[in-house]
Amino acid sequence: MLHPFDDFPVHQSSAPLMHVFSDAPGVYDRYFFNGHDAKGDIFFALAFGVYPNKQVMDAAFCVSVAGEQHSVRASRHCDRDRTNLEVGTISIRIVRPMLEHRIVVDRRFGVSADITWRATSALLEEPSFKHVENGRPQMDYTRMTQFGEWSGWIEIDDQRIELADVGPVTGCRDRSWGVRNAARSANGPKKAPQFFWLWAPTTFDDHYTHAAINDYANGRSWHRSGAVTARVDHASTTTESVLDETKVDRVTAVTIVPTWAKGTRWLESATVTLERWRAEPLVITYTPLLRFFMRGIGYTHPEWGHGEWKGEFAETRDDFVVADANPGDPTMFHLQNLCRVESNGKSGTGVFEHLVIGPHEPSGFTSILDGAA
Repeated sequence: MLHPFDDFPVHQSSAPLMHVFSDAPGVYDRYFFNGHDAKGDIFFALAFGVYPNKQVMDAAFCVSVAGEQHSVRASRHCDRDRTNLEVGTISIRIVRPMLEHRIVVDRRFGVSADITWRATSALLEEPSFKHVENGRPQMDYTRMTQFGEWSGWIEIDDQRIELADVGPVTGCRDRSWGVRNAARSANGPKKAPQFFWLWAPTTFDDHYTHAAINDYANGRSWHRSGAVTARVDHASTTTESVLDETKVDRVTAVTIVPTWAKGTRWLESATVTLERWRAEPLVITYTPLLRFFMRGIGYTHPEWGHGEWKGEFAETRDDFVVADANPGDPTMFHLQNLCRVESNGKSGTGVFEHLVIGPHEPSGFTSILDGAA
């Protein structure tokens, strides 16, 4: 199957660009964005994925405001052109690659938005995520992360929020592609799940920090990365400047120490230490201000998980009160916490994401769902 992009000299094999490199059901290509003000008056996120071997394209947009999360979701059959980034109410428009993206949500379900993200940092190509258990690949994907600022408006049931009125609205995006969740579709003996994931993109006045860890049950990491990069005015960014790898200071070591709220797998506080070459370490403390439940954009959602076949086309809206979230419900284990952060005398705003399923010795978790002692 040919595509207009085949006219460009960007092929990595003898196959046309639309040919999928693997027949694994977990092959995917995803966009993720989040945005928030510094106080937590608003927090929003978008997940938009393509699953070529399942012929599915789906998206979810969620806004947390005034103690409620409001989500719109859509899914459609995608058998050919994967560059048409529109699913029902939700679309992504790449205005300038690597620099400016526009997200539009129409008002069919009472949730609408027209918001634009503009880059204010260099791109960070994270180390590859490769996870193999007993010789069986579980994950093999690449991800890039970038910080930016938002403009535009969001409307919930005719109540419009101008982002300019709630103060600077910042956030980050990531793009990832490869294979995830291979074990879900694999035949053979089943084993109890174990997954430990921490991610902390953080904003200061003049720089950004990034930290990520995946651990085995015994606490040994199979993925660990961190970086520091300058915060710049979006008007001064160019494609060349955001792709300049010398603008990313990759740290030599990363340590993340979370403290879990008693009886839960929800964050109470955390400390991140970034060791740097020829520079003083950065020690960053995180204090949560707001919990954003990632099921709002499909992660761990019991009915609208990513890449699930919903038929030729389906869309819906759902809402829930954040205070009603049950810390013992595993669909509520995956969070992004908006945090107040302190580091070496500077204050900032960070997002601390966590998903912890199964045992993790350093945290004191011994079974699939037990909470902190």
